[in-house]
Amino acid sequence: MTCITTPDKTELYVKDWGSGRPVIMLHGWPLSADSWDDQAMAIADAGYRAIAYDRRGFGRSSQPWGGYDYDTLADDLAAVIAQTGAEDAVLIGFSMGGGEVARYLSRHGGKSVAKAVLIASVVPFMLKTDNNPKGTEQAVFDKMAKGLKEDRAKFFADFFDDFYGVGVLTSPVSDELVENSCHIAMQASLKATLACAQSFATTDFRPDLPFFKVPTLIIHGTSDKTVPIDASGRAAAKGIAASTLIEYDGAPHGLFATHKARLTQDLLAFLGS
Repeated sequence: MTCITTPDKTELYVKDWGSGRPVIMLHGWPLSADSWDDQAMAIADAGYRAIAYDRRGFGRSSQPWGGYDYDTLADDLAAVIAQTGAEDAVLIGFSMGGGEVARYLSRHGGKSVAKAVLIASVVPFMLKTDNNPKGTEQAVFDKMAKGLKEDRAKFFADFFDDFYGVGVLTSPVSDELVENSCHIAMQASLKATLACAQSFATTDFRPDLPFFKVPTLIIHGTSDKTVPIDASGRAAAKGIAASTLIEYDGAPHGLFATHKARLTQDLLAFLGS
């Protein structure tokens, strides 16, 4: 098992496949690095070095009591970049992971980063406020926290239906994949699950957008109920100068599974451009 030790002695589980230009993938809430396996294999097979790690508190990483704010999470990413020796890396952030990309670029000056990708990302700001009218109401996040505290397993069973766009008559993924996602989510500590939800719901990344000084690809589904596109993907594209937005018409949140082949193709095209 490969682990990275952060400045506060948290151990992060790291998957490091292949060789070539490093591509570092940050997973979404409440999953683990395993959610990237399909894309990571394709990236490694294409001649790149695919690096994915479990966020602190999730998967096989340590479960400390604190450090679930984005400054600390960005410092965790900095530790992974430094200790893996990644240079001219491409950062790919899915959902909550997009926030780590944004905060790393601003807090660490984009060191060792050549390109960035935001997939169904929470950037730039999820919460509805007077100056962010297209955001999500605080009551939605309050309901999430309540559900997690009352019956976390039941909450995830419902949550992943919207995550993957599962309907009454159709589903873009198997029942087994949804069940496995629930199992992975339950591996995380309750503290990390709640604290990270608070962080991605309330952190304003709009001040971080000018620090995207590298070519940036933004991919988002137009029917994403988990992170609606208007306050996220489309707003990020407007705020990031060197960005390209690709909208997946009718797609839900969990694009790495629901649109696996298309997402992989778009990522490989961007890596090779």
